[in-house]
Amino acid sequence: MVTGQRGRPRSFDRDAALDTAMRVFWERGYEATSISDLTRELGIGAPSLYAAFGDKRTLFEEVVTAYGGRYGGFAAVALAEEPTAGAAVRRLLREAADIYTDPNHPKGCLVSSAAINTTSDEVAEALRERRNANLAVFESRITADIATGALPVDADARALARYVGAVLQGMSQQARDGAGREELEAVAETAMRAWPR
Repeated sequence: MVTGQRGRPRSFDRDAALDTAMRVFWERGYEATSISDLTRELGIGAPSLYAAFGDKRTLFEEVVTAYGGRYGGFAAVALAEEPTAGAAVRRLLREAADIYTDPNHPKGCLVSSAAINTTSDEVAEALRERRNANLAVFESRITADIATGALPVDADARALARYVGAVLQGMSQQARDGAGREELEAVAETAMRAWPR
């Protein structure tokens, strides 16, 4: 007797599939990635994809979370480990130059690049919230340095946080446009010349 099986094949490796989906979204962005792109790259049918991850948006949310844990945590680590906001920003910009140009994965930052040309209001808002949460963390650390005297009392914490975010997003796009690690390290060093002393 032949029975039709549905769902994922027994050999389905969910973590490997998530890694593959991450690469596809990272390379193409959210909007340009179709379900057929994902099923082709993952080597599974649409029913298996839906059974494992739900719809495209749910899969993308899981991808972004995994990306944050694997590639996006460098900023938080720098902010926690360095003695001043300035030292942390210098470190995180240099690390961004390395991560954004690493040949072992797509260039740039998935959270920045996936948002380009996204027509989904929900996806755009979720990515915006992530970027704004990063800005809030930067601002908090800068504010703490102002309070301790590590930064001048007239330093604008919000503007400096946005400055760091803008440099990171620009470096991400430059990496996607072909800038190498050394070029982005030079951008990082140039950016730090504007840091208040």
